[in-house]
Amino acid sequence: MATTEGVWCLCELLRFFYSLFLPGLAVCGTLCVCLFIILWGIRLLLQRKKALVSTGKNGKKQMVVAFFHPYCNAGGGGERVLWCALRALQKKHPEAVYVVYTGDVNVSGQQILEGAFRRFNIRLTHPVKFVFLRKRYLVEDSLYPHFTLLGQSLGSILLGWEALMQCVPDVYIDSMGYAFTLPLFKYLGGCRIGSYVHYPTISTDMLSVVKKQNVGFNNAAFITRNPFLSKVKLIYYYLFAFIYGLVGSCSDVVMVNSSWTLNHILSLWKVGNCTNIVYPPCDVQTFLDIPLLDKKKTPGHLLVSIGQFRPEKNHPLQIKAFAKLLNKKAAESLPSLKLVLIGGCRNEDDELRVNQLRRLAEELGIQEDVEFKINIPFDELKNYLSEATIGLHTMWNEHFGIGVVECMAAGTIILAHNSGGPKLDIVVPHQGEITGFLAESEEGYAETMAHILNMSEEKRLQIRSNARASVSRFSDQEFELAFLSSVENLLK
Repeated sequence: MATTEGVWCLCELLRFFYSLFLPGLAVCGTLCVCLFIILWGIRLLLQRKKALVSTGKNGKKQMVVAFFHPYCNAGGGGERVLWCALRALQKKHPEAVYVVYTGDVNVSGQQILEGAFRRFNIRLTHPVKFVFLRKRYLVEDSLYPHFTLLGQSLGSILLGWEALMQCVPDVYIDSMGYAFTLPLFKYLGGCRIGSYVHYPTISTDMLSVVKKQNVGFNNAAFITRNPFLSKVKLIYYYLFAFIYGLVGSCSDVVMVNSSWTLNHILSLWKVGNCTNIVYPPCDVQTFLDIPLLDKKKTPGHLLVSIGQFRPEKNHPLQIKAFAKLLNKKAAESLPSLKLVLIGGCRNEDDELRVNQLRRLAEELGIQEDVEFKINIPFDELKNYLSEATIGLHTMWNEHFGIGVVECMAAGTIILAHNSGGPKLDIVVPHQGEITGFLAESEEGYAETMAHILNMSEEKRLQIRSNARASVSRFSDQEFELAFLSSVENLLK
């Protein structure tokens, strides 16, 4: 009897759900049609706005090219790409209107341009219109202590919407890696889309770290200790990677900065037919002016690190390895040593990070031997590199490494992390000769630094000469040629 009643209830329940199927389908269809109409209306509205922006003072249509770069005043390698790209486009297409979407609301456009000249020695030949975005805080990692990738990506959509509402370009180039803005500009803004990818938002290496339950700056220890949390995070990463691939595939032109980035983007975005390597521009000529033979200006040895004070740059590894080197110095009678960390601070989080690094140096008892130089002018950077013996780089899987190239061009002996762009593209043999060194651990860095310092001047000069000869392929001129060739179809 009970079994019969159970079967009857189940049949009634199925019948009830079936009765809701067609009405539910109709409601879903209606909502989809309404959503389509709303989005189409927004697109038409934006197209009218685009027509107004594109019309010049003489009544003729002007092409509007916009770069999405919320931190354009940061002073890092990504910003050098932005200004060199703008300079190249203005030379070839001076008639176009150029726009930069930025969140640097605390400075004026003129101050931003002056900063680009002071830091990179780059001056644009034509005006640039800056569109100042008030919602940049939505892409700050500090806003999302958990699910940071997802939070920043969703935040970038809102930031992109703010940008699109203020200016609708003909060509949209994301030069900072906010791929989730691409569908917005392509399908609502009707723009031709270009992407310059410095570093994929998620990579197969990041998936591997979580899968193997290794601790990293993006994989907290409490997650690695819990198999269940590790599996949940792995599922989250796989889903995010799938969506990241979908939004990235909206690009009409994709430029990547290294072989390492190329491999990951091809795997995730699957747009090999429109993807090219465009090595970022390095002002090698300016550094090549530094005489190799007159390099030694002070007693002892100066070790220099160049890179923004971001967590992935792994500055603590440099300080810890340097502390080990100082211990070796006492045992091996090495000359006096000083480590100078040079970089840009984008915000309060970066400034806090510098203070933590200062405290680390104090804890290790080497604060007198470590200096921090923040947001310094280009000439001062050049002076430090002209005196340095060793250039340090410690980021795991650095996408490229402009600082590495600058160190090599200036005549320092580079010691970079044994991964990513430095390993695959930069610190590679030139005509069969060594151009620098690679390491991974604290001990490995300390031992290699000691090895370099114990070399004869003649041997160090030979390595520096080889390194200089190898970096011409990363010049501003090579970048301009490759960049213009890649974006040619966007500007037709």
